[in-house]
Amino acid sequence: MTSYATSSPSPAPLIDARDLTLSLGSGEARVHVLRGVSLAVLPGETVALLGPSGSGKSSLLAVLAGLERAEGGTLSVAGQDFMGLSEDALASARRGRIGVVLQAFHLLPTMTALENVATPMELAGVRDAAPAARAALEAVGLAHRMGHYPAQLSGGEQQRVAIARALAPRPALVFADEPTGNLDHANGEAVAELLFAQVAEAGATLLMVTHDEALARRCGRIVRLEDGRIVSDSAA
Repeated sequence: MTSYATSSPSPAPLIDARDLTLSLGSGEARVHVLRGVSLAVLPGETVALLGPSGSGKSSLLAVLAGLERAEGGTLSVAGQDFMGLSEDALASARRGRIGVVLQAFHLLPTMTALENVATPMELAGVRDAAPAARAALEAVGLAHRMGHYPAQLSGGEQQRVAIARALAPRPALVFADEPTGNLDHANGEAVAELLFAQVAEAGATLLMVTHDEALARRCGRIVRLEDGRIVSDSAA
């Protein structure tokens, strides 16, 4: 009897974007930010979006994360049609499934580190939010700083809190927009190391905007943008 080897089917893309367009302003001041961007990202990939300022990389990340709505094209994230969802439905789709880390830490100044991590999960109806928040802060090395307010934390510590907040719900997809941009070299290196370690431990997919070639090469794949278009897409 002849046997035939069978290959397992390729996984469906976690992100499937096709011909995305986005413009800002109107009339003569209208600026085309995204010009027909198509991108597929598989589960478990780490992808860097690299390009000069104004290339559209942060806008693309915002659209893929459901924080901004494209004008045209199609976008499926984790099997959901992000172009067809209402704002409330988008917020619901992101909750617990998508984590976002930004260059500006966006911590609430009147809340402790623990509260900054736990409160979003509590509002989302996550059970045992406080224990999960504590575990997330311990994982980023802040077990001794949980009761401190943002103003009492260094920039590196604030970004660690932001990483803990993004990853505490164990999202399948993590978006990071210049996560080391506001940090000095030493803190930036430490935060980058932590982010990649936490993403790997969670088995999450990472899409990261950066202008730093060295940081981009830590990803498995580099997508370069110029003038709102993808100009190259290759292994790092």
